[in-house]
Formats: sequence, C-alpha cells, structure tokens
Amino acid sequence: MTEPTKTKNLDQHGAPALPWSRARDLLATQTPKEDLTFFVGTVRPDGRPHAAGVGAIWVDDALYFVSGDGTRRARNLAANPACSVSVRLKGLDLTLEGEAERISDPATLERVAAVYREGGWTATVYEGGFNATFMAPSAGPAPWFLYRLVPARAIGVACAEPYGASRWDFTP
Repeated sequence: MTEPTKTKNLDQHGAPALPWSRARDLLATQTPKEDLTFFVGTVRPDGRPHAAGVGAIWVDDALYFVSGDGTRRARNLAANPACSVSVRLKGLDLTLEGEAERISDPATLERVAAVYREGGWTATVYEGGFNATFMAPSAGPAPWFLYRLVPARAIGVACAEPYGASRWDFTP
C-alpha cells in the first residue's frame, strides 16, 4: 500500500480533504518513540465487539501489534481477522480498518523487533513470536505473536491546523 485509491472529504465545514501523507508520516515518525496507545477493535464469535489497548508500530507501510495467544483479541482474530485500530496522533485522530494477519516470517519478526527496540521495548524473536523483559500483565506468557494490519480503509480527523476530516480507501 502506498497511496489510497480513493479519498473522500468528510469535513462539513469547508476544509479541503486531508492528504494520506499526513497520517502516514505521523505514523512513521511517532511510532515507536512517542507514548501512544493504540486500541484494537475485534469481533467476538457471537458478534459482540471487543476493544483492547496495544503497543503498535508502523513499519514499511503497515501497522504491527502483538498479542498473547490466549487473549480475547487473538482468539477473535483467529476466528475473524477483520479489525480496526484507533490512535490519537499529534494533531490527528486516526482509525485504520482491515484484516490482521499473524506474521511468523523470521526476517519480518527480526525487522519489527528491531523497530520495537528503537522505542524501548526489549523485544527479541522467540518461538515464532516475541519475548521481552516486560509485557502487559494480561498478555500471558511468551511467545507474544505479531500481527500485521495493512489498511483497507483509514479515517482521519484533524484536531490541529490544518483542520479537516477524510476517509482513504486502499482497495480497488
């Protein structure tokens, strides 16, 4: 994914559509070094929603996050990979929508672990996932598995100048 296939201006006050580059550049520069909390929304097997905070990072035009194998989030994604991830970046509230894919490729795990370490999380590749000196208490024991969300759609609402609101679609 490089550029959206379609942009829709959602602003109702006359501001122009926001460029995707604004959201993409904020993700690239603020993760993993800023103190950001991302929220992953998934769907339970009975259709009820579930949301949980995660540490996520933007690497090579995709959003990565981890989950313990026994968590509600991981069980939901195993049954239905559709999810959303929301975050407040500096000047932009952003929601990404798409399908999360569990990643086990050693080269990708190493690359993403290195980026996590740049931000201070001591991730190392371990048994097809990650291990570290710290993980959320609710995550269960390592390994913590890596998921990649390549957005199919994103929605951004600017809370700093230049203001505006846009939806970006990345599928044909």
